[in-house]
Amino acid sequence: MTMISNSCDGAAEQAAGRLARQITAEREARGWTQATLAGRAGVSKAAVSRIERGEMSPTAVTLLRLAGAFDLTLAGLLLRAEGAGAREHERLSRAAQQPGWRDPDTGYTRRQLFAAPTHPLEAAQVTLPAGASVTLPAGSYAHIAQLLWVQSGELRLTERRAPDLTWDLAAGDCLGFGTPCDVTFENPAGQPCTYAVFLARR
Repeated sequence: MTMISNSCDGAAEQAAGRLARQITAEREARGWTQATLAGRAGVSKAAVSRIERGEMSPTAVTLLRLAGAFDLTLAGLLLRAEGAGAREHERLSRAAQQPGWRDPDTGYTRRQLFAAPTHPLEAAQVTLPAGASVTLPAGSYAHIAQLLWVQSGELRLTERRAPDLTWDLAAGDCLGFGTPCDVTFENPAGQPCTYAVFLARR
């Protein structure tokens, strides 16, 4: 697995560099300035500039906002950065080729199990450290429906609507969701929580 993170590891730095260049390429392909991308993603222009120069590793929330601005899923953006579109056998996702990414703020890690331009489903595996939480913006869900399967640990998922809707999930539980709203993923336990997410474009 190739890990994209803020690690000092050389392979991780190279992968992070590819991600930064892909964000620049996606922006330039649309004829957008950094200010335009920042406005569409709801992040600061300074953050876009630092990310593109490789001076800052984007958080999970920032990366989702950027992917959403490009009308891509997070998986789609990560796979483009890894050049997956050029793979000969897109229906086969070898474990050693599955890209990973780590949120520098929370330690949340995401491994892309499967995504291919010609297939309607995507699958990812996420590990949320003990006590960590992350709130993903509604824009992340604008064009997809998701099914979440807790593989180990405990997960508290809150859909931020009026009123909030909270689900406490344990190993083996599945939850389908996708109505666009901010969603908070929280690990209330003392052990890491690992869950799989299956995504389908609407």
